[in-house]
Amino acid sequence: MTKIAVFPGSFDPFTIGHESIVKRALPLFDKIIIAIGYNSNKQDFFPLDIRKKWINDVFKNYDNVVVDCFEGLTIEFCHQVGAKYLLRGLRTAIDFEYERSIAQMNKYMAEGIESVFLLTTPAHTPVNSTVVREIIRYGGDASQFLPKEINIHDHKF
Repeated sequence: MTKIAVFPGSFDPFTIGHESIVKRALPLFDKIIIAIGYNSNKQDFFPLDIRKKWINDVFKNYDNVVVDCFEGLTIEFCHQVGAKYLLRGLRTAIDFEYERSIAQMNKYMAEGIESVFLLTTPAHTPVNSTVVREIIRYGGDASQFLPKEINIHDHKF
């Protein structure tokens, strides 16, 4: 049986913390699907197609990492792609409480899907997309928080 994990998120933008979680999870799974969630009620900072391209660039040399997009419930996407695992990163106790409640609700709705949590590395604990987005929005240099393959200055928004 192929062990497939879905790593869901908005990834707006995809950070070095996200990259680290995926790379550290690779030995645990046969395939990881980085699933960019689309919410029509939410205003994204970076266009969906650009985020997908960037993440594909980061993992271009990894045959077992796929980037996809979805709308709706994450567990429904897991069913569509045959994934039995949800991969999530935890930075803080607040993240744990939030992710725990979602994982428990997912378990009620889809008993066959397990949530797997990886702690972020200490260096990546303060890195989150919201803060990185604000740095970018106000003209700061966020490059140290983004994978080297992502150059936001190559794109006009």
